[in-house]
Amino acid sequence: MEETLLYDRRTVEALRAAIAREVDRLGRPLQIMEVCGTHTHAIAEAGLREALKPGVRLISGPGCPVCVTPVSYLDRAEALARNHGALLCTFGDLFRVPSSTGSLERLRAEGADVRILYSPRDALAVARDNTSRPVVFLAVGFETTAPTVAAALLEAESLGLGNFYLLPGHKTVPQALRLLAADPALRLDGFLLPGHVSVVTGAGAFAFLGREFGLPSAVVGFTPADILRGVLEIARQRAEGRAETANLYGRVVTEEGNPRARALMERLFRPCDAEWRGLGVIPGSGLGLAEEAAPHDASLLPAEVPPPREPRGCRCGEVLKGAVEPPQCPLFGKPCTPDLPVGACMVSSEGTCAAWYRHERWRLEGFP
Repeated sequence: MEETLLYDRRTVEALRAAIAREVDRLGRPLQIMEVCGTHTHAIAEAGLREALKPGVRLISGPGCPVCVTPVSYLDRAEALARNHGALLCTFGDLFRVPSSTGSLERLRAEGADVRILYSPRDALAVARDNTSRPVVFLAVGFETTAPTVAAALLEAESLGLGNFYLLPGHKTVPQALRLLAADPALRLDGFLLPGHVSVVTGAGAFAFLGREFGLPSAVVGFTPADILRGVLEIARQRAEGRAETANLYGRVVTEEGNPRARALMERLFRPCDAEWRGLGVIPGSGLGLAEEAAPHDASLLPAEVPPPREPRGCRCGEVLKGAVEPPQCPLFGKPCTPDLPVGACMVSSEGTCAAWYRHERWRLEGFP
Protein backbone atom coordinates (compact mmCIF):
# COMPACT_ATOMS: atom_id res chain seq x y z
CA MET A 1 0.00 0.00 0.00
CA GLU A 2 1.30 3.42 -0.91
CA GLU A 3 2.53 5.45 2.06
CA THR A 4 0.66 8.58 3.06
CA LEU A 5 1.27 11.27 5.62
CA LEU A 6 -2.18 12.74 5.13
CA TYR A 7 -4.47 13.35 8.06
CA ASP A 8 -7.67 14.48 6.40
CA ARG A 9 -11.20 13.29 6.95
CA ARG A 10 -11.42 11.54 3.60
CA THR A 11 -8.27 9.47 4.19
CA VAL A 12 -9.24 8.52 7.72
CA GLU A 13 -12.80 7.57 6.76
CA ALA A 14 -11.55 5.45 3.86
CA LEU A 15 -9.19 3.60 6.19
CA ARG A 16 -11.91 3.07 8.79
CA ALA A 17 -14.23 1.66 6.14
CA ALA A 18 -11.51 -0.68 4.86
CA ILE A 19 -10.83 -1.90 8.41
CA ALA A 20 -14.56 -2.55 8.96
CA ARG A 21 -14.67 -4.66 5.77
CA GLU A 22 -11.74 -6.78 6.88
CA VAL A 23 -13.25 -7.28 10.34
CA ASP A 24 -16.53 -8.37 8.70
CA ARG A 25 -14.57 -10.78 6.50
CA LEU A 26 -12.87 -12.23 9.58
CA GLY A 27 -16.22 -12.54 11.34
CA ARG A 28 -15.22 -11.35 14.81
CA PRO A 29 -13.75 -8.30 16.61
CA LEU A 30 -9.99 -7.79 16.86
CA GLN A 31 -7.78 -6.93 19.84
CA ILE A 32 -4.58 -5.10 18.90
CA MET A 33 -1.92 -3.80 21.27
CA GLU A 34 0.23 -0.75 20.65
CA VAL A 35 3.56 -0.74 22.47
CA CYS A 36 4.73 2.85 22.08
CA GLY A 37 3.82 5.74 24.36
CA THR A 38 3.77 8.16 21.44
CA HIS A 39 1.27 5.91 19.65
CA THR A 40 -0.86 5.76 22.80
CA HIS A 41 -1.09 9.55 22.92
CA ALA A 42 -1.69 9.85 19.16
CA ILE A 43 -4.51 7.29 19.37
CA ALA A 44 -6.09 9.09 22.33
CA GLU A 45 -5.73 12.57 20.84
CA ALA A 46 -7.32 11.53 17.52
CA GLY A 47 -10.08 9.51 19.19
CA LEU A 48 -9.12 6.36 17.30
CA ARG A 49 -9.90 4.01 20.18
CA GLU A 50 -13.54 5.07 20.12
CA ALA A 51 -13.71 5.45 16.34
CA LEU A 52 -12.72 1.82 15.72
CA LYS A 53 -15.26 0.27 18.09
CA PRO A 54 -16.87 -2.24 18.09
CA GLY A 55 -14.83 -4.02 15.44
CA VAL A 56 -11.39 -3.25 16.86
CA ARG A 57 -10.26 -2.82 20.45
CA LEU A 58 -6.95 -1.01 20.83
CA ILE A 59 -5.04 -1.97 24.00
CA SER A 60 -2.09 -0.01 25.35
CA GLY A 61 0.94 -2.06 26.35
CA PRO A 62 4.28 -1.34 28.06
CA GLY A 63 5.35 1.37 25.63
CA CYS A 64 6.55 3.93 28.18
CA PRO A 65 10.11 3.26 29.40
CA VAL A 66 9.74 5.46 32.47
CA CYS A 67 6.49 3.70 33.41
CA VAL A 68 8.02 0.21 33.25
CA THR A 69 11.01 1.26 35.38
CA PRO A 70 10.48 -0.45 38.75
CA VAL A 71 10.38 1.30 42.11
CA SER A 72 13.58 -0.51 43.12
CA TYR A 73 15.53 1.40 40.45
CA LEU A 74 14.48 4.77 41.88
CA ASP A 75 15.19 3.54 45.40
CA ARG A 76 18.76 2.69 44.36
CA ALA A 77 19.23 6.10 42.71
CA GLU A 78 18.10 7.84 45.91
CA ALA A 79 20.41 5.61 47.97
CA LEU A 80 23.38 6.63 45.82
CA ALA A 81 22.65 10.27 46.61
CA ARG A 82 22.29 9.56 50.32
CA ASN A 83 25.14 7.05 50.75
CA HIS A 84 27.71 8.51 48.34
CA GLY A 85 26.68 12.13 47.93
CA ALA A 86 26.11 11.40 44.25
CA LEU A 87 24.91 14.14 41.95
CA LEU A 88 22.01 12.62 40.00
CA CYS A 89 21.24 13.53 36.39
CA THR A 90 17.93 12.46 34.85
CA PHE A 91 15.48 13.04 32.06
CA GLY A 92 12.47 15.06 33.21
CA ASP A 93 9.91 12.23 32.96
CA LEU A 94 11.60 10.33 35.78
CA PHE A 95 11.72 13.29 38.17
CA ARG A 96 8.25 12.88 39.70
CA VAL A 97 7.85 9.10 39.46
CA PRO A 98 7.15 7.69 42.96
CA SER A 99 9.86 5.75 44.77
CA SER A 100 9.26 3.76 47.95
CA THR A 101 9.76 6.84 50.11
CA GLY A 102 9.13 9.82 47.84
CA SER A 103 10.55 10.76 44.44
CA LEU A 104 13.57 12.44 42.89
CA GLU A 105 11.63 15.70 43.14
CA ARG A 106 11.24 15.21 46.88
CA LEU A 107 14.87 14.14 47.21
CA ARG A 108 15.96 17.44 45.65
CA ALA A 109 13.64 19.35 47.97
CA GLU A 110 15.44 17.66 50.86
CA GLY A 111 18.77 19.03 49.65
CA ALA A 112 20.16 16.45 47.23
CA ASP A 113 21.62 17.62 43.92
CA VAL A 114 19.27 16.25 41.24
CA ARG A 115 19.44 17.83 37.79
CA ILE A 116 17.07 17.47 34.85
CA LEU A 117 18.94 17.18 31.55
CA TYR A 118 17.89 16.84 27.92
CA SER A 119 20.76 14.63 26.74
CA PRO A 120 23.20 12.17 28.33
CA ARG A 121 26.00 14.33 26.90
CA ASP A 122 24.87 17.14 29.17
CA ALA A 123 25.85 14.95 32.11
CA LEU A 124 29.46 14.96 30.87
CA ALA A 125 29.68 18.71 31.42
CA VAL A 126 28.23 18.24 34.91
CA ALA A 127 30.88 15.60 35.66
CA ARG A 128 33.63 17.87 34.34
CA ASP A 129 32.49 20.66 36.65
CA ASN A 130 32.12 18.40 39.72
CA THR A 131 35.18 16.16 39.69
CA SER A 132 35.14 15.63 43.47
CA ARG A 133 31.73 13.92 43.39
CA PRO A 134 30.26 10.91 41.59
CA VAL A 135 27.91 12.10 38.86
CA VAL A 136 25.30 9.43 38.05
CA PHE A 137 23.21 9.56 34.90
CA LEU A 138 19.98 7.58 35.27
CA ALA A 139 20.06 5.58 32.05
CA VAL A 140 16.42 4.69 31.48
CA GLY A 141 14.87 3.99 28.09
CA PHE A 142 14.39 1.51 25.27
CA GLU A 143 16.61 0.87 22.25
CA THR A 144 15.86 4.41 21.08
CA THR A 145 18.03 6.11 23.72
CA ALA A 146 20.57 3.36 24.51
CA PRO A 147 22.95 4.26 21.63
CA THR A 148 23.18 7.91 22.72
CA VAL A 149 23.98 6.81 26.26
CA ALA A 150 26.66 4.44 24.94
CA ALA A 151 28.16 7.29 22.91
CA ALA A 152 28.25 9.51 26.01
CA LEU A 153 30.04 6.77 27.91
CA LEU A 154 32.71 6.50 25.21
CA GLU A 155 33.17 10.26 25.33
CA ALA A 156 33.53 10.14 29.12
CA GLU A 157 36.33 7.60 28.66
CA SER A 158 38.10 9.80 26.13
CA LEU A 159 37.83 12.79 28.47
CA GLY A 160 39.10 10.81 31.46
CA LEU A 161 35.97 11.47 33.51
CA GLY A 162 36.37 8.79 36.16
CA ASN A 163 33.58 10.32 38.24
CA PHE A 164 30.97 9.77 35.51
CA TYR A 165 28.63 6.84 36.18
CA LEU A 166 25.56 5.27 34.64
CA LEU A 167 22.84 3.54 36.62
CA PRO A 168 21.75 0.99 33.98
CA GLY A 169 18.01 0.84 33.46
CA HIS A 170 17.58 0.31 29.72
CA LYS A 171 15.17 -2.33 28.48
CA THR A 172 14.65 -4.00 25.11
CA VAL A 173 11.19 -4.31 23.59
CA PRO A 174 11.20 -7.68 21.74
CA GLN A 175 11.54 -9.75 24.91
CA ALA A 176 8.56 -8.00 26.50
CA LEU A 177 6.46 -8.63 23.38
CA ARG A 178 7.37 -12.30 23.51
CA LEU A 179 5.97 -12.44 27.05
CA LEU A 180 2.77 -10.62 26.09
CA ALA A 181 2.26 -12.67 22.93
CA ALA A 182 2.39 -15.86 24.99
CA ASP A 183 -0.19 -14.63 27.52
CA PRO A 184 -3.53 -16.35 26.75
CA ALA A 185 -5.44 -13.96 29.01
CA LEU A 186 -4.76 -11.02 26.67
CA ARG A 187 -6.17 -12.76 23.55
CA LEU A 188 -4.20 -10.51 21.23
CA ASP A 189 -4.63 -10.52 17.46
CA GLY A 190 -1.56 -8.44 16.65
CA PHE A 191 0.81 -5.63 17.57
CA LEU A 192 1.33 -2.07 16.37
CA LEU A 193 5.11 -1.90 16.68
CA PRO A 194 7.05 1.13 17.95
CA GLY A 195 8.40 3.33 15.17
CA HIS A 196 11.26 4.96 17.11
CA VAL A 197 12.55 1.66 18.53
CA SER A 198 12.34 0.04 15.10
CA VAL A 199 14.63 2.70 13.61
CA VAL A 200 17.39 1.14 15.73
CA THR A 201 16.38 -2.53 15.85
CA GLY A 202 14.95 -2.82 12.35
CA ALA A 203 11.58 -4.33 11.53
CA GLY A 204 13.20 -7.75 11.31
CA ALA A 205 13.68 -7.84 15.08
CA PHE A 206 9.95 -8.52 15.43
CA ALA A 207 9.56 -11.27 12.82
CA PHE A 208 9.33 -13.84 15.64
CA LEU A 209 5.79 -12.64 16.44
CA GLY A 210 4.45 -14.27 13.29
CA ARG A 211 6.86 -17.18 13.21
CA GLU A 212 6.49 -18.26 16.86
CA PHE A 213 3.05 -16.98 17.86
CA GLY A 214 1.11 -16.61 14.62
CA LEU A 215 0.50 -12.92 15.33
CA PRO A 216 0.65 -10.28 12.60
CA SER A 217 2.37 -6.98 13.39
CA ALA A 218 3.07 -3.66 11.72
CA VAL A 219 5.71 -0.98 12.24
CA VAL A 220 3.87 2.33 11.89
CA GLY A 221 4.49 6.05 12.14
CA PHE A 222 2.66 8.51 14.34
CA THR A 223 -0.07 10.21 12.34
CA PRO A 224 -3.63 8.89 12.64
CA ALA A 225 -3.41 7.69 9.04
CA ASP A 226 -0.19 5.79 9.84
CA ILE A 227 -1.83 4.06 12.80
CA LEU A 228 -5.01 3.18 10.89
CA ARG A 229 -2.91 1.70 8.07
CA GLY A 230 -1.29 -0.54 10.67
CA VAL A 231 -4.67 -1.65 12.02
CA LEU A 232 -5.85 -2.34 8.48
CA GLU A 233 -2.74 -4.41 7.74
CA ILE A 234 -3.25 -6.55 10.85
CA ALA A 235 -6.98 -6.98 10.13
CA ARG A 236 -6.23 -8.01 6.53
CA GLN A 237 -3.58 -10.49 7.59
CA ARG A 238 -5.95 -12.00 10.13
CA ALA A 239 -8.72 -12.30 7.56
CA GLU A 240 -6.32 -13.96 5.09
CA GLY A 241 -4.74 -16.27 7.65
CA ARG A 242 -1.30 -14.66 7.44
CA ALA A 243 1.07 -13.62 10.23
CA GLU A 244 3.88 -11.34 9.04
CA THR A 245 5.72 -8.24 10.21
CA ALA A 246 4.87 -5.40 7.84
CA ASN A 247 7.05 -2.30 7.72
CA LEU A 248 4.65 0.57 7.00
CA TYR A 249 7.12 3.20 8.21
CA GLY A 250 9.63 2.69 5.43
CA ARG A 251 10.45 6.36 5.20
CA VAL A 252 12.66 5.92 8.29
CA VAL A 253 12.66 2.21 9.26
CA THR A 254 14.58 -0.51 7.42
CA GLU A 255 14.61 -4.28 7.83
CA GLU A 256 18.00 -4.32 9.57
CA GLY A 257 17.76 -1.02 11.49
CA ASN A 258 20.73 1.20 12.29
CA PRO A 259 23.91 -0.92 12.29
CA ARG A 260 26.10 1.81 13.83
CA ALA A 261 23.71 2.34 16.72
CA ARG A 262 23.41 -1.39 17.30
CA ALA A 263 27.20 -1.79 17.21
CA LEU A 264 27.55 0.85 19.94
CA MET A 265 25.01 -0.95 22.09
CA GLU A 266 26.65 -4.33 21.55
CA ARG A 267 30.04 -2.95 22.49
CA LEU A 268 29.08 -1.26 25.75
CA PHE A 269 26.00 -3.20 26.91
CA ARG A 270 25.25 -6.83 27.62
CA PRO A 271 21.79 -8.44 27.79
CA CYS A 272 20.66 -9.14 31.34
CA ASP A 273 17.49 -10.09 33.18
CA ALA A 274 15.46 -7.00 34.02
CA GLU A 275 12.44 -6.19 36.15
CA TRP A 276 9.53 -4.47 34.42
CA ARG A 277 6.77 -2.81 36.40
CA GLY A 278 3.69 -4.98 35.95
CA LEU A 279 5.48 -7.68 33.97
CA GLY A 280 8.00 -8.91 36.52
CA VAL A 281 11.50 -10.08 35.65
CA ILE A 282 11.90 -10.79 31.92
CA PRO A 283 15.03 -12.81 31.02
CA GLY A 284 17.44 -11.03 28.70
CA SER A 285 15.31 -7.88 28.45
CA GLY A 286 17.73 -5.47 30.13
CA LEU A 287 20.99 -3.83 29.09
CA GLY A 288 23.68 -4.04 31.74
CA LEU A 289 27.09 -2.50 31.20
CA ALA A 290 29.77 -4.60 29.49
CA GLU A 291 33.00 -5.46 31.29
CA GLU A 292 34.97 -2.64 29.66
CA ALA A 293 32.43 -0.13 31.03
CA ALA A 294 32.31 -1.60 34.55
CA PRO A 295 34.31 1.29 36.11
CA HIS A 296 31.35 3.54 35.24
CA ASP A 297 28.64 1.20 36.55
CA ALA A 298 26.80 2.88 39.44
CA SER A 299 24.92 -0.33 40.22
CA LEU A 300 28.22 -1.75 41.55
CA LEU A 301 28.51 0.97 44.21
CA PRO A 302 27.42 -0.27 47.64
CA ALA A 303 24.18 1.31 48.81
CA GLU A 304 21.53 0.66 51.44
CA VAL A 305 18.32 0.17 49.47
CA PRO A 306 15.00 -0.36 51.30
CA PRO A 307 12.51 -3.04 50.24
CA PRO A 308 10.47 -1.57 47.35
CA ARG A 309 6.93 -0.33 47.98
CA GLU A 310 4.43 0.54 45.24
CA PRO A 311 1.97 3.42 45.76
CA ARG A 312 -1.06 2.04 47.58
CA GLY A 313 -4.05 1.42 45.33
CA CYS A 314 -2.20 2.16 42.08
CA ARG A 315 -2.91 -0.28 39.22
CA CYS A 316 -0.23 1.03 36.90
CA GLY A 317 1.34 -2.42 36.57
CA GLU A 318 -1.93 -3.89 35.27
CA VAL A 319 -2.38 -0.96 32.87
CA LEU A 320 1.08 -1.58 31.42
CA LYS A 321 0.24 -5.22 30.80
CA GLY A 322 -3.01 -4.33 29.07
CA ALA A 323 -5.00 -6.19 31.73
CA VAL A 324 -7.04 -3.10 32.69
CA GLU A 325 -7.73 0.33 31.24
CA PRO A 326 -6.89 3.46 33.28
CA PRO A 327 -10.49 4.21 34.39
CA GLN A 328 -10.54 0.83 36.13
CA CYS A 329 -7.96 2.11 38.60
CA PRO A 330 -9.72 3.58 41.65
CA LEU A 331 -7.19 6.43 41.78
CA PHE A 332 -7.62 7.55 38.16
CA GLY A 333 -8.69 11.18 37.86
CA LYS A 334 -9.44 11.51 41.57
CA PRO A 335 -6.32 11.61 43.76
CA CYS A 336 -4.21 10.76 40.67
CA THR A 337 -4.00 13.45 37.96
CA PRO A 338 -1.12 14.85 35.85
CA ASP A 339 -0.83 17.73 38.33
CA LEU A 340 -0.75 15.41 41.37
CA PRO A 341 0.26 11.98 40.01
CA VAL A 342 0.28 8.91 42.22
CA GLY A 343 1.55 6.35 39.71
CA ALA A 344 4.18 6.31 36.98
CA CYS A 345 1.58 5.91 34.20
CA MET A 346 0.14 9.32 35.10
CA VAL A 347 3.54 10.99 35.63
CA SER A 348 5.25 10.34 32.32
CA SER A 349 4.35 12.28 29.19
CA GLU A 350 4.22 8.87 27.44
CA GLY A 351 2.10 7.18 30.12
CA THR A 352 -1.21 5.54 29.28
CA CYS A 353 -3.05 7.08 32.23
CA ALA A 354 -1.81 10.54 31.25
CA ALA A 355 -3.07 9.97 27.68
CA TRP A 356 -6.49 8.87 28.88
CA TYR A 357 -6.75 11.79 31.31
CA ARG A 358 -5.80 14.40 28.72
CA HIS A 359 -7.78 13.10 25.77
CA GLU A 360 -10.32 10.43 26.70
CA ARG A 361 -11.78 11.13 30.13
CA TRP A 362 -14.57 13.26 28.68
CA ARG A 363 -16.24 10.05 27.48
CA LEU A 364 -16.30 8.58 30.97
CA GLU A 365 -19.35 8.90 33.17
CA GLY A 366 -18.79 11.22 36.12
CA PHE A 367 -15.81 13.06 34.60
CA PRO A 368 -15.94 16.66 33.36
